[in-house]
Parts: sequence; C-alpha cells; structure tokens
Amino acid sequence: MFLTITATGSADRPATDLGFLLHKHPDNAQRFSTAYGVAHVVYPEAGTERCTAALLLEVDPIALVRRSKGKSRGGTPDSALGQYVNDRPYAASSLLAVALSSVFGSAMKGQCKARPELPGRALPLRIEVPVLPARGGAELVRTLFRPLGWTVEAEPLPLDETFPEWGDSRYVRLVLEGECRLAEALRHLYVLLPVLDDAKHYWIAPDEVDKLLRAGEGWLEDHPQQRVIVGRYLARRSALTRRAMERLELERLAESDDAAAEDIDNAVDEDVDTEQKPVPLAVRRREAILAELRAARAARVLDLGCGQGQLIGALLKEPQFTEIVGVDVSMRALHEARRRLRLDRMSERQSERVRLVQGSLAYTDSRLTGYDAAVLSEVVEHVDPARLPALEYAVFGAARPRSVVVTTPNVEYNVRWESLPAGHVRHADHRFEWTREEFRRWAETVGARHGYAVAFGPVGPEDPEVGPPTQLAHFRLSGDDSSGSSEGSSGSMKGKEAAA
Repeated sequence: MFLTITATGSADRPATDLGFLLHKHPDNAQRFSTAYGVAHVVYPEAGTERCTAALLLEVDPIALVRRSKGKSRGGTPDSALGQYVNDRPYAASSLLAVALSSVFGSAMKGQCKARPELPGRALPLRIEVPVLPARGGAELVRTLFRPLGWTVEAEPLPLDETFPEWGDSRYVRLVLEGECRLAEALRHLYVLLPVLDDAKHYWIAPDEVDKLLRAGEGWLEDHPQQRVIVGRYLARRSALTRRAMERLELERLAESDDAAAEDIDNAVDEDVDTEQKPVPLAVRRREAILAELRAARAARVLDLGCGQGQLIGALLKEPQFTEIVGVDVSMRALHEARRRLRLDRMSERQSERVRLVQGSLAYTDSRLTGYDAAVLSEVVEHVDPARLPALEYAVFGAARPRSVVVTTPNVEYNVRWESLPAGHVRHADHRFEWTREEFRRWAETVGARHGYAVAFGPVGPEDPEVGPPTQLAHFRLSGDDSSGSSEGSSGSMKGKEAAA
C-alpha cells in the first residue's frame, strides 16, 4: 500500500520545506508501528526544486484477522473469504487513511513549531496513489476531488493486462495536482480514501462523526457530494449520518450569518427549559451498585445472575473494572447479553475485559474464586427459599470475594405501585419479596456465618412510611481495610452499618 507526496520549489522556497511540514527529515528512513502493520516513510528525492515523501504501509494480514476477529466490519465484499483473500495489503483504503493520521498527525493539524509560517502556505503538490479502490469508478473519483481544487487523473486499471477484453477492475491509479496547504491535502485524503474504498476495516463508533467533521472543516460543508461522502464515511449508519448532516447544516448557517454554531443552536435554554424526567429504578439500582464497587476499590467483579448484561455494560464504561465476569444459568440470557453488549464488535482491548459463563449459583464453582467483588442484583428473590442456603454457601463460603453487593425489592413499597394488585409480587418469577426487617435479618445472619460485616442502604426515593422501592446490602469481609467509605454511595449508608 503506497502513496507519494511531491512538492516543487525554488531557491527562496525550497521543496525540502515538505520535510518540516511532515515532521520527517528527508535524510532519514523512518519506521512506525501501527495496529495493522508497519508504516515506512522515505524520501526518494529531496532537492531544492523537487522533494518527494513516500508512505509505504506493510499490512500484517494476521493482525488484520485477529483485530477484526474474523468478521467483516464495514461491508467488505466477499466477507466469507474476506479474512483470507482481500486487497488490504495492496490497495489504498481506510487502513492507509488511519496510517496517514498516525504518521502525519501533526501535519494534518497544521502544526510546525520549527517553521510556524509554513502550514499556512499553499504548496505546488502532486499526490500519487498507484492502486486505489474506487467503488463508483473513475468518474466518482473526479467528482469528489475536483471541487476541492485538484486537477484529477484517475486511470482505471485493467483486471488483467494480458486479457484486455476482461475489462477494467474497480481500481484506479490516482494522480492529484494543485496548489494546496499540506494539512488540507492530508485531510482530503483522510476522508476520501475510505469513502472511495467504501469498506472501512474497523467498527464505526459514534466518535467517527467528530473525526469526520474535524477533517472536513472548511471544505465538507459546501461539497456538492456531501451526502455521498458522509454516508460512505460513516458506513451508511443512518443515525450517525443524520447527526453529521445536521451539524454540517448548522455550521453552514452559522458561517452565512457570521456567527458561532452555538449561537445559532440556542432554541433551548438548558438551564431554564429542561424538563426533569424521572430516573428509572433500574438505572438508580445500577448507579448505586457502581458507587459501592467504586468505594470498595474493586477491579475484578462477578455479576452473578447477569441476565441480559445491563450492569456489565455499565461496568465496561469505567476503566477501574479491569475484569468482569457475567454468570447466568440461562444460555439464552447469555446470548442476548453478548448481542446487547456487541462483544463481537468491541475492540480487542475492551473485549478482553469481559467474559460470559454459564453456571448455577446453587453449586460451588472454582471459576468464581479470587475476585474482588460479586454482585447479586435482583437475584435472591428468584431462588426458592429452600435453596437459598446453597446459594449463600456458593457465594459467601466458596467463592468468597472481598465484597458482595446484594439488591432486592422492598415488599413494603409495593403499595405505592398503582398498577400492582394488592398481595401480588412484582414479577411472576419472584419466589418471595422481603420486608426491610426480613432482609436485614437474612443479611446479618449470612454475614455472621461467613465472616462479613454488612451495611445497608436504600435505592430509589425513600418513602417515610414504607421505605425505598429497592433495598441494598454491602457485605465486606471482616478485617478487610482495602475499601473506602461507602458514605453517600447509595443514598444513606452512613449510620446504617450493622457489624456482623
């Protein structure tokens, strides 16, 4: 995968100024590691009148397969064979765009401390890409680059020079010539190479909108092919495309009014006109559990009875939690958790933090030992009372984490649910629901039996007569001083501790 940038100059403005702008000295051959291989920067020629910088990206096909986990992430053609046979090592694609950003990042931002006047100067440039995928053909290449001031040569490459009757391939040889600031030229390539390839090699995250708008600042707002560029760059994700188009329109309106975008988009006063919506109890529950785990300084966490993985998703957002294991007896629930968490689309680093395993909490399991904390969120009430001692021993006696956080409904609060008939539990699968006194008595008995101190707290708005909708207990191994105070973490933990 190859790209060259050539600048021409004169005695008073030497072409070797290109080296200052790229932050790469013409006398050196440099090598840079990237996520998918090695990038080399060399200068085939470096003189006063002509200077050429070449970027060669050696793609490691094994790294490409490993990081993509063998799945097509951007509509790569022939995805069933895509991990074995593809054009990634040979044709300029989103891989090369990422290498441009990584190797020439300062140049793309227009930064040059050694010669601060250079980034603002237009240079006579010639950019050559020997093999460029062009979904839409040479004509699309021209319609994308010409409005930006480039003279465009897009020569279709034959499928096989030996058999011209087979016709042209979807690849072109691209040559761009024109006077342009180097930072702008690099940003044009950063956006339009993946657009023409139309098969980005990595998962499209929401922050891709910000990347696109940063790279497209100053030219994308008025480009006649704006919708094509935005849609393809964002892999046709409708929500992201809509967000990007709205922000581009806002920028266009602001420019026409000679105003800042935030001054245009001021229809809603966030301080005055914001409607306060009630926070769902499930969200409050997760927030309370997270607060307890933070206070316990837990890093390796078990989510016992993880269900569809909502708590795991919240844990993954916080770097403190380095290892998260979700356990559930239901394979269907685990499959749904995997789908909701999008484990197959996570980055390698993120996916290494989480593991989903099938297991019953009624039996001891050696896989669950050695963890900092365990969570039983809305789990105990689903267990037959006769089997609670088995769960108790499996968690507190055998697995024995430093901390255990348990939440369960407060049956006294049920009278506040208008839609819940009198005498009914909140879920058809609940085997029981405890009063506050019953929960306290159970927790203190378990703690005393297994050497845990227990603190209690409410989750959700606390009614003065019937208490909170959910009750929480935080068990800590007696004598363990590695955790911080829980004061305020779930509403009113202070003053409610009961030593085992």
